Amino acid sequence: MFSKILIANRGEVALRIIRACKELGIRTVAVYSQPDINCMHVKLADEAICIGSASSASSYLNIPSIISAAEITDVEAIHPGYGFLAEDAHFAEICESCKIKFIGPTPENMRLMGDKMVAKDTAKKAGLPVIPGSKAIIKTKEEALKVAKEMKYPVIIKAAAGGGGKGMRVCHNDVRLISALLTAQREAEVSFGNPDVYIEKFVERPRHIEIQIIGDTHGHVAYLGERDCTIQRRHQKLIEESPSPILDSKLRKKMCEAAIKCAKAINYVNAGTIEFLVDEKNNYYFMEMNTRIQVEHPVTEMVTGIDLVKEQIRVAAGEKLSFKQEDVKITGHAIECRINAEDPDNNFMPSPGKIGTFTLPGGRGVRVDTHAYQGYEIPPFYDSMIGKLICYGKDRNEAVAICRRALDEFVVDPIKTTISFHKKVMSNPTFLRGRFATDFIDKLFEKTE
Repeated sequence: MFSKILIANRGEVALRIIRACKELGIRTVAVYSQPDINCMHVKLADEAICIGSASSASSYLNIPSIISAAEITDVEAIHPGYGFLAEDAHFAEICESCKIKFIGPTPENMRLMGDKMVAKDTAKKAGLPVIPGSKAIIKTKEEALKVAKEMKYPVIIKAAAGGGGKGMRVCHNDVRLISALLTAQREAEVSFGNPDVYIEKFVERPRHIEIQIIGDTHGHVAYLGERDCTIQRRHQKLIEESPSPILDSKLRKKMCEAAIKCAKAINYVNAGTIEFLVDEKNNYYFMEMNTRIQVEHPVTEMVTGIDLVKEQIRVAAGEKLSFKQEDVKITGHAIECRINAEDPDNNFMPSPGKIGTFTLPGGRGVRVDTHAYQGYEIPPFYDSMIGKLICYGKDRNEAVAICRRALDEFVVDPIKTTISFHKKVMSNPTFLRGRFATDFIDKLFEKTE
């Protein structure tokens, strides 16, 4: 086992990794940008090193600075968390070349599944159903129009190197397609350094279901059930739950086994998720693979009792998974609400600033993962998420009831947060029935405006 790990990230996820390391008896090194000097992960790590100024490019994406910090502090491994360099195959290779273990999948895994076109082809060869789409990168409007005509509208443009909704546009006609193509290419270039996009048939009113998997270096790959990530805004997830209210045992088993088949096809190692879209007739389609730990991993931990971050660290250290597939039991129901510093009544505008009042909920079935505290200054430079509320109950109804109660206890002032939005969702009849699609938020705000 490692004796010291550097966390190449910030905020809530950095704190999550530090806690797992402390429980494993591993010393930790935090890196931070100048405005993050008072961030909680800096305070709780055993050592901390400033790696640059406010911009991500100068700090959390600055590979030479991170590697220098790792070498100065003599760490054996780096955990990238999620976001920033978590799915950067080049960074993983540099770590390995410097004899520093990268806690995540192999560079080959990341390259294969990082390019969405290659990932689709890989999944298709492994026998997974995929969404019909262009067979090559779309460069010109003529190519785009030809593909759209063959598939028929609506279609969706996606960034080949993308994720998180960047470089993604839904189109219902030729005029929209042409303008959206240029916009998506520009956004993909800015977000990923790669302007390549492709086109898929747009699945209308789908559910977004992801399967959590983890593999070790001894050939074992296991699934830990699914998460329903359907409630999204502009392809950004806001609420996640496990198990999904729409999957029966037969469909769940088929999707989980398909995910394992895909992971084994590329000899996948460490934690990852296979993402699917499920249509109104319960047909499922491979969408992409995320080669990292996910923001929403706590809901899986709550229903399985398995600490995914500890498993990541053990796997990277060469150990076997601490459990077998038959040991994985899904018990109860968990729901996660992302608490973002955004104003839901003002088009989710970011709301950085100093926190005055910060009161966390507690009680049975409540977990809060956050790096924020009273007096903390939320910087405007990074992701707006300041915490996650995860609630657990014996079934979905109890989990929702606990979540409603916890949201009432959760106070963050004077900045605006998504707490009020989550309260609205937890009382919405459509949500309570569990019968919603990815257009849920659009419809919710249509009715309340």
